[in-house]
Amino acid sequence: MSKRDYYDVLGVSRGASEDEIKKAYRKMAIKYHPDKNPGDKAAEESFKEAAEAYEVLGKADKRQRYDQFGHAANAQSAGGGYGGQGMNMDDIFSQFGDIFGGGGSPFEGFFGGGGGRQQGGGGRRVARGSNLRIKVRLTLEEIANGVEKKIKVNKQVPCGTCDGSGAKDKTSVQTCKTCGGSGAVRRVTNTILGQMQTTSTCPTCNGEGSTITSKCNVCHGDGVVRGEETISINIPAGVSEGMQLSMSGKGNAAPRGGVPGDLIILIEEIPHETLKRDGNNVIYDMHINFVDAALGTSVEVPTIDGKAKIKIEPGTQGGKILRLKGKGVPEVNSYHRGDQLVHINIWTPKALSREERDLLEKLQNSPNFKPSPGKKREKLF
Repeated sequence: MSKRDYYDVLGVSRGASEDEIKKAYRKMAIKYHPDKNPGDKAAEESFKEAAEAYEVLGKADKRQRYDQFGHAANAQSAGGGYGGQGMNMDDIFSQFGDIFGGGGSPFEGFFGGGGGRQQGGGGRRVARGSNLRIKVRLTLEEIANGVEKKIKVNKQVPCGTCDGSGAKDKTSVQTCKTCGGSGAVRRVTNTILGQMQTTSTCPTCNGEGSTITSKCNVCHGDGVVRGEETISINIPAGVSEGMQLSMSGKGNAAPRGGVPGDLIILIEEIPHETLKRDGNNVIYDMHINFVDAALGTSVEVPTIDGKAKIKIEPGTQGGKILRLKGKGVPEVNSYHRGDQLVHINIWTPKALSREERDLLEKLQNSPNFKPSPGKKREKLF
């Protein structure tokens, strides 16, 4: 079954602001929240669908790619995928907890006398690493054909000494005594409507559910250190200057085994020596002398794929455009490819020998050398 449009899922227009999208998602999340719809599989799927839509539309870079390529943007997978597909319930609550105003469920204490959602770890908070941005410079040939780039990235990586736990050894990690490992503390208040239960992040462990009694000597309890990683990036054919791609989970590592951030790849084009890109088309300015233009000739022109031989018809006028079908740049995730446009320019010599001048003076008054464009004028590109 094909995916629904993310804007339709959240019920917003394509011009909706970031705040409007956030409000729409919160409304959908509350409507289909598992605590409000216990045992309802359809509601759970709608809840996940709304979270998936917000994960894309709620981020400016992912929204930009979605607006341009639709669901195909998420198919530009580079060792992990562009986009946030396959989200489970724990992913949703860990990533979008701020939508509900804190950890855990916004419905605890309101349905069934405190029978709130008991998900793995309760309100345990999962740390998330920061995103990284890098620039990748590509030649026109690499853009046209797609390329795999291996880039060395300096970033935060899990500490090899403690395996990212931040503790000196396994015995140095213990369950938080304040929250009992849930990462959240609950408070029950008596009101005229009965008992109401509120949940907040545990102040002792900051929502992690565990505390460290003895820190790692290398990372000093952070679980991450500065390091270098060689990342293989598959650049699809047809990308353009300024386009951003995203590799999920390839950013900075998160403290103490959390979720790593994303790697944002900014595309830069290296100018070609002779070819100029115009969208998916490629333009080449070719200069020929007026003798070849008058008599006709065959010439070789550079293309993205090498050289191609073209025929110049006798009587070719300056400004004429010759089209080489399919010699341009392909569209991203498409079989369509642009053309190469060869722009004919007539070269006029600035210096002449005595013999050349005598020959031209003999032809100067010839009837065929008098301009006669007629009613139909050559169309310039």
